[in-house]
Amino acid sequence: MADFSKFYDYFRENMEALHLPAPLELFGNMTLALGSIKALELYMRTYGYKTTVLELLGAGFKADKLATLGAMQASYYLGAAVGSLAVATGRCLGNGASIADVLLSATRQGVNSPWLASHLARHPGIYDPGVPGRSLYRYQATA
Repeated sequence: MADFSKFYDYFRENMEALHLPAPLELFGNMTLALGSIKALELYMRTYGYKTTVLELLGAGFKADKLATLGAMQASYYLGAAVGSLAVATGRCLGNGASIADVLLSATRQGVNSPWLASHLARHPGIYDPGVPGRSLYRYQATA
């Protein structure tokens, strides 16, 4: 049986491995995480996929704890959040996460944008802890 009591712990652990923040207010449980991810995607559809996190905050996205990311492209942060969602879900269900699991999870939750599959394929460290250089993901995301 699935146990989602540690969802946030798994989500945060994956984001921290990528050197990215995972505020409890945004990702504290699966429902919050899904809502935050959908909101990020909506803002990016509205303002463009090259929009920075700081620009999203200026446009009204309520996530002050992400202000430290500043010039990071929001698409990188969203990709990491989607990957972390899949990792946390997979661990709560008792198995790992592959790119197929990530994409299936995203599709089921209505978060599957056209750019997502290629982004995850280029950056497997988002969801696979065994990828070398995983901790450098954050630094590739500067706009």
